[in-house]
Amino acid sequence: MLDDDAIGRLKAALSDRYAIEREIGSGGMATVYLAHDPKHGRKVAVKVFHPELAAALGTDRFFREITITANLSHPHILPLLDSGEADGFLYYVMPVVEGDSLRDRMNREKQLAVDDAVKITEHVASALSYAHTQNVVHRDIKPENILLQAGEVVVADFGIALAVDSAGGTRLTETGFSLGTPAYMSPEQVSGEQEIDGRSDIYSLACVLYEMLAGDPPFVASSPRAVLAKHMTDPAPPITTVRSSVPQPVAVAITKALGKAPADRFDSVNAFSEALFTTDVQAEEQKKSIVVLPFEDLSPDSDQEYFSDGLTEEVIADLSKVRSLRVISRSSAMTFKGSEKRMPEIAGELNVRYALEGSVRKAGNSLRITAQLIDAADDAHLWADKYTGTLDDVFDMQEQVSRSIVEALQLTLTQSEHKKMTERPIEDASVLDYYLRARHEANSFTKAGIERALGYFQSGLELVGDNALLYAGIAYTYFQAANAGLGQEQEVDRAEEYAKKALELDPDCPDAHLTLGLVYNAFRGDQRRACDHIRLSLETRPDDAHTLCWLIVVCYAVGKMDAALPLMNKAMELDPLDPLVRWLPVVLDHGTGRFDEAADFVWHQLPPLPHFDFFHATSLTHARRFDEARALIVERVSDESDDGFAQMCRLIKAAIDNEPEQALSLLTHDETRRTLRRDPIWSYYAASFSALGGLSDTALDWLENAIERGFINYPMIAEHDPFLTTLRGQSRYDELLERVRREWEVFEI
Repeated sequence: MLDDDAIGRLKAALSDRYAIEREIGSGGMATVYLAHDPKHGRKVAVKVFHPELAAALGTDRFFREITITANLSHPHILPLLDSGEADGFLYYVMPVVEGDSLRDRMNREKQLAVDDAVKITEHVASALSYAHTQNVVHRDIKPENILLQAGEVVVADFGIALAVDSAGGTRLTETGFSLGTPAYMSPEQVSGEQEIDGRSDIYSLACVLYEMLAGDPPFVASSPRAVLAKHMTDPAPPITTVRSSVPQPVAVAITKALGKAPADRFDSVNAFSEALFTTDVQAEEQKKSIVVLPFEDLSPDSDQEYFSDGLTEEVIADLSKVRSLRVISRSSAMTFKGSEKRMPEIAGELNVRYALEGSVRKAGNSLRITAQLIDAADDAHLWADKYTGTLDDVFDMQEQVSRSIVEALQLTLTQSEHKKMTERPIEDASVLDYYLRARHEANSFTKAGIERALGYFQSGLELVGDNALLYAGIAYTYFQAANAGLGQEQEVDRAEEYAKKALELDPDCPDAHLTLGLVYNAFRGDQRRACDHIRLSLETRPDDAHTLCWLIVVCYAVGKMDAALPLMNKAMELDPLDPLVRWLPVVLDHGTGRFDEAADFVWHQLPPLPHFDFFHATSLTHARRFDEARALIVERVSDESDDGFAQMCRLIKAAIDNEPEQALSLLTHDETRRTLRRDPIWSYYAASFSALGGLSDTALDWLENAIERGFINYPMIAEHDPFLTTLRGQSRYDELLERVRREWEVFEI
C-alpha cells in the first residue's frame, strides 16, 4: 500500500491521463485505484505495483513482456487497456468490474451449487484456452482473479505473473515477492521450473473448482510452506469424500487435472472443461490431436496444386470423422503451406501433439503420395509410407493414409466411424478431379473463378449423372456469388434449388444443409429454418469450424450470445489461426454490449480487409469513440471503394459528422439499398447509424426491415445499442420492441 506522499506523487504523475479517485483493493504485488479516464469518458481500474517491486523489475523489460498480454481479446478476459511508467510507478489499466470476485462469493456461500461451479469453471477454461493458443500462461489462477458481473465471468491479471517473472527473474526473491498463490500452485511452479505451460493453469483451475465444491482447496496446512509441500507429495482427497453429491464425471476430471506430473493431466484446458460434462471420461482422456499439413505438390505440371490441396482437405475430412481425435481445420492447417517453421513450433501454435506431412506427385494418370506421421512435441517420426498407382487408385490411397494414421495413434474406430471412412460420395476419379478443381476456383471469390467452378461441377455431372456432393457444391458456389455481390437475385434461387436437389439424393448432406441455412439466414429472413439446417449440418460434421462460425452469426442475429460462447470455444480449438475464427471474440463482445472491449480488440492481427475495417469502425462508433472511428474510416476507406462495407463506413462517418443528407443519399443508393433490404444484420446497422444521425423515421424503417428479416436481438435493440435508445417513447419503436421481445423469448438455438 502506498503512503500519503506516494499517493500524492502518483496522482500528479497520472493527472494528464487518469484522475485517481480512491483505493478499491490491495494485494501482495500492487494496489488498485478507481480512476476516471477523461479521454474516453469512463471509469477504469489502475493497478500500481508496489515501489520496491517496480524497482526490482526494471521498466523497459517489463513493458516489452506485458505487450504480449495486451494483445489478448476474449469475452472472459478482463482486457489490459493501458500500461506505463509515471514518476517511478509501474502501472496498468483495466475496465472496472461492477460485481464481486469469486472469493467474495465463496466467503458468503462457502460451497457453490455444482452447476454454478462447473459453469464458472467452463468460462474460465474458455479464457485460458484462448490465451494458451496465443502462447500465454496465466500462472496465478485463484478466486481473487475470477470476477463475477451480471452473470458473466472474467479473468483478471491475465499474463501479469508471466510479465513479472520474465522481467524480474531472480531479483524478485530479493524483494520477498513470490509468483503464484500457495493454495493453487502447480507442483512445477512449487519446484521452480522455468518452463511452465498451460497444464499448470489446468492444475490451478482444478484447485479452484475443488474449493468451490468442497469449501476448502484440496491442500490445507498450518503454513504456506506446508501447503506447497503437499502439492509436491500428497494426493488430493477425492472430492466425493468431502461432498458426495458431486457427479462422477466432475470428480474424475478433477482427479486427473490434479495430477502431479503435467503429462498426467489433460493435454488442453478445453479437454478438462469438456470432461466435466462427459459420461465417458476415460474416452475423453484418450483423445489425441493432429494437424494435417498441406501436402507438397511435386507434380511436373505447374497447375496441379489444386489436387495436392484437395487431397489435404480430404484426409482432414476423413480423420475428422474419428471422434476420439481432434483434427485442426483446413484454414489453420493451410497457413503453414510452404512454412519453414519447426514442427514443435507449429504444434505449439495449434496446441496439437501430432502432425502429418507429405507430398503428392501427379503426372498424367500416374500418382504417387508420400506421408509421414510425426510426434510434434519432439519432432520424432512415428510412421512413414509411400503409395504409388494411377489416378483411379486415389480413393484407396487416401483411405490407406487415413487408416495408417488411426493405427499408428492406436485409435479404435466405432462401427459407424469405420463405415463413414469407407464411404465414397464420388466413385469416379475423373469426377473427383473436376470436383477439386471446382472447389479451388470457387474459393477465389471472383466472378471468373465462380464461373469456372460452375463449369467444372457441370462437367462432373455430365460424367456421373445426379450426385449429391456435386449438387451441394453448385449450391454453395451460387450462394458465394450472391453473398459476395457477384450475382443477382436468381443466384439465391439457384443456391436453394441445388441444395434441395442434393438433399433429395442424400438427406444428411452437410454442405447442402449448410447452404440452405445460409440462404435462410442472409436472404430469406427465416432464422428458425437457418438455425435448423446449420444444426443438421453439424450433426453430420460436428467439427467443421466454418459451420460453427455461421451458427454464431445466427446467434448474433437472434440475440442468443450465451449459446454462441461454447461454439466460439470449439471453433478456436479447431481452427485457431483462421482470421474469421480469431475475429469471433469481437462478435461476442459486440453482441453483449461490450463495445469498448470490441474496439480494443487487437485488430492488427487480422488481414486488412473491408469486412474487418467496417466492424472495427462499428465497434468504435458504438463505444462513442467517434474521433477514432472517423480517423479509421478516412485512413482505410478510399474514395474509389464502392463495395458494401465501404458504403456502410461512409454512412457511419456521415452520422458522426451530422450530415443527414449524405446519410440519406447513401441509404437510397440502389445497390446499397438492395443489399441492406435483404440482410437482417446490415439492416440493423443501417437503423443504428440512422438513429445516430438523427434520422428517426429512417431508423425505424430500417429497424422494421431488420426485424422482418429475422433480426430479433432483443438485448441489443432494447438495451445495448447506444443510438436506438433515442427512439424510446415513440409508439412505433415500442411496438417493434414488444414484437421482438415475444419472438426472442421463445427462440432457442
